[in-house]
Amino acid sequence: MRFRVCSDVGGTFSDLFVFDENNGEWNIFKAFTVPRRPSDGIMAGLRQAADHYGLTLDGFLRDCVSLVHGSTVALNALIEGKVAKVGLICTRGFRDILTTREQGRSEPFLWKTDYPDPFVPRYLTLPVTERINSEGGVEVPLDEDDVRAAVRQLKGHGVQAIAVALLWSITNGQHERRIEAIIREEWPEVPVVLSSQLNPILREYRRTSSTVVNASLLEVIRTYVSDLQAQLSDNGYARPLSLVTSAGGIASVQDMMERPIYSINSGPSMAPIAGQTTVAMEQGIDNVLVVDMGGTSFDVSVVQDGKINLSREIVMGGCFLGVDLVDSRSVGSGGGSIARVDAGGLVHVGPESAGANPGPAFYGRGGTRPTVSDADLVLGYLNTEAFAKGGTPLDPALSSAAIEEHVAKPLGIDVAQAAFTMWSTVNNDMQAAMQDLAISRGIDLRDFVVVSGGGAAGMHIQAMAMELGIRELIIPKAAGVLSAYGGAFADLVKEYSAIAFAESNRFDFAGVNALLASLEERAVAFLDGHGIDAADRRLEFYAEARYPEQIWELPVPLRTGRIADQAQLDAMVGDFHDIHERMYAVKDPSQPIECLHWKVRAIGTTPKPAIRKLPFGGEGAGHALKGTRKAFFKELGGFVDTAVYDGTRLTCGNRIEGPAVIEEPTTTVVVMPGTAMTVSEYGSYVSRFA
Repeated sequence: MRFRVCSDVGGTFSDLFVFDENNGEWNIFKAFTVPRRPSDGIMAGLRQAADHYGLTLDGFLRDCVSLVHGSTVALNALIEGKVAKVGLICTRGFRDILTTREQGRSEPFLWKTDYPDPFVPRYLTLPVTERINSEGGVEVPLDEDDVRAAVRQLKGHGVQAIAVALLWSITNGQHERRIEAIIREEWPEVPVVLSSQLNPILREYRRTSSTVVNASLLEVIRTYVSDLQAQLSDNGYARPLSLVTSAGGIASVQDMMERPIYSINSGPSMAPIAGQTTVAMEQGIDNVLVVDMGGTSFDVSVVQDGKINLSREIVMGGCFLGVDLVDSRSVGSGGGSIARVDAGGLVHVGPESAGANPGPAFYGRGGTRPTVSDADLVLGYLNTEAFAKGGTPLDPALSSAAIEEHVAKPLGIDVAQAAFTMWSTVNNDMQAAMQDLAISRGIDLRDFVVVSGGGAAGMHIQAMAMELGIRELIIPKAAGVLSAYGGAFADLVKEYSAIAFAESNRFDFAGVNALLASLEERAVAFLDGHGIDAADRRLEFYAEARYPEQIWELPVPLRTGRIADQAQLDAMVGDFHDIHERMYAVKDPSQPIECLHWKVRAIGTTPKPAIRKLPFGGEGAGHALKGTRKAFFKELGGFVDTAVYDGTRLTCGNRIEGPAVIEEPTTTVVVMPGTAMTVSEYGSYVSRFA
């Protein structure tokens, strides 16, 4: 056993990171994503890896210690509406919760705007008579005849899964559990999801929304993962497959099949792990802004004080997901994003993407509209001879023709100016995404190191970093497969949570500590069940708190697993005030706080690749110079002779002065005029700006 593999299915490429434990070396591989059967893209990448190591696919997979996998399969299914037909059982009187939501219309004062269509149609949302109050008491007993009638009606409509979300089931889930038992009696084979078990949070709409979304994805993920497992098994892989969650950890296949909502955007969720790992190795800094520019999107996430920021405010496919996911901002700004000119003469880039098929115009696969990568090629940043490992030849004439027809002619400018306009436009869009996340998290970008990844990011990020006043930029050696690289360092993670209202000025020590103890017991059982040794596990405890009469809560890490006395309570309250000030620039220590939600996160540390350091080679980089080519830099007046370096020959200490281009097997880095890139001991490209 020698290989640790992590794979990531993106919109254009399926990426692989392979670490060889025998010699500490690693390699990265890319294959085109196959949208109709995403597992085929992964298998193609694995065949590339096997060929590289001189092995058969069977021999390579039998020699794998582990295989971690992330993808956007669930996200794509949700956005495209290719999910299971779901029925919803709710409390009588709350049938329209998915329509009215929390604010109703997206523009509540535009009365001519219709309410959005609910995720589950009204005819499949069936109320039953019952009522639990906010204290957990039974106000109205469950009418079991109502339940049986609802189940039979849903069966008649041919639903593929049933979601159950009752009012205040988070304080007493007995009615939901009884409904599940009745469903098993009436229709044993249909999958059932209970809101009180999946996502026990306040706010009825979000809990209901997460429940129906999870139910709709059960068959999607089961089919996809089963197909991937079958292909791996048929080709020699005999160990468990681990799946990346969109909360920034890994989970077993069984866990993910029960909670597929946590697979939404699981691929991009690995990027902040990569950023955190990169900076920890290089500098030991805790504050990192991570950007990832792939073929179809540009994703931004944050690591703050050593923790990956999570959020319950994520909306995808028009739905509030209502579960803790990596807090990221995504815009349709990838290498395959298509440019167009509107009737007013403004250039727009994305969100439409050329994807893997037909891809950018330069591939010659039928794409006729200009993409960001076509602009990068025309500007001289991309190598026309080969792009991506394996050597796919590019045709600059096709890129020029596409840009001329769709951008240059409508604007009345030449092709080079049009390409630069596309490049500048997509940069502005990506900068806005970075600023948006920074503002929403209350952070100053000047205090954060930026880690940049994705096959296309290196040609754009340095210019954006300078524009935003960022002081330090790191592009990892594995930037072309940033998410796959991050997955190789992910830990086993699962959260357990419950509701308990507690006020700091009359705190229920016994009740809260009993709840924390029960959550801890479940978390320990989870780690025990996965065979995690005591030395490789840790538990993190959180309260979600707010000032009185506030609507939203903020997560507060607890310093200990219990709040045993007044001193520990005062410490938690003080931490809340500080977090509130950081987020909103105001705090009021005279006010008590209200705690509503309690969480325990179980973390099982997994074995990590031990990345080897590069030998020191001094500042000179002449040994890696490949030659020069014309590249466009506006500040230098247009096209100038630009040094091109072979990134595989660079080593620690080498310094590249701009303007220059550094070519890696799966990415390209543009060094802007007046700046420099220095190679770190782990092979990362580092820029520091005054």
